[in-house]
Amino acid sequence: MRRWARNFGWAGLVVLASVMAGQALEASGSRLVVDGTRLVFDTEVENDEFPDEIVNEDIARFRAVLADNRDVTELELNSSGGSVYAGQELAWIVMDYGLNTRVVGECTSACVDVFLAGARRRMALGAKIGFHRRFWSPEAVASYYEERRADFGWDSPFDYGSWIYDDTQEEVFEHLTFMIDRGVAPAFAVKTMRPDSSDVWYPNRLQLMASGVLREAAD
Repeated sequence: MRRWARNFGWAGLVVLASVMAGQALEASGSRLVVDGTRLVFDTEVENDEFPDEIVNEDIARFRAVLADNRDVTELELNSSGGSVYAGQELAWIVMDYGLNTRVVGECTSACVDVFLAGARRRMALGAKIGFHRRFWSPEAVASYYEERRADFGWDSPFDYGSWIYDDTQEEVFEHLTFMIDRGVAPAFAVKTMRPDSSDVWYPNRLQLMASGVLREAAD
């Protein structure tokens, strides 16, 4: 190190340090960063390109990054959730690549699906994992009705309401099945349905370990 520093010169070291600091700053402003064998997915960083949640656009970016970085073995998560569809698609990608998952900070709502897709699932000290029922905003409900009423043959909002009732039950069934298939205790999976969409349940580490949410090795 001393020989290299002497040949390079202290002025050069200062320039190099500045460049490295700039690169680190740029990396910290991205929601998807490769760091060795880790892929860091942090939707909470300030980013003008994307909102601070999981979005459908993340799907293609995940596929591209993993295709170009085959040495990645672990996905590091920090996200308060977002699109249910995007979370499910990212979960399939994680399972397909056989990645381990680790929560740093928080993983809530749709982020949990991505986390549960991991083979080995860990949580950093001080981190937390949160559960609540899914939510569909009134604006999104109205928009979906107007966009799809002709496709589904809904003659009135009452037909639409009946479809929502049936579709919601199917979605809950599929979500609970996914959790149980990923090794989560059935009783715990059912309990995650209790908190409403405006609340979040954060089980402690011992509860997460006992229920199979956290695990050191794949089944």
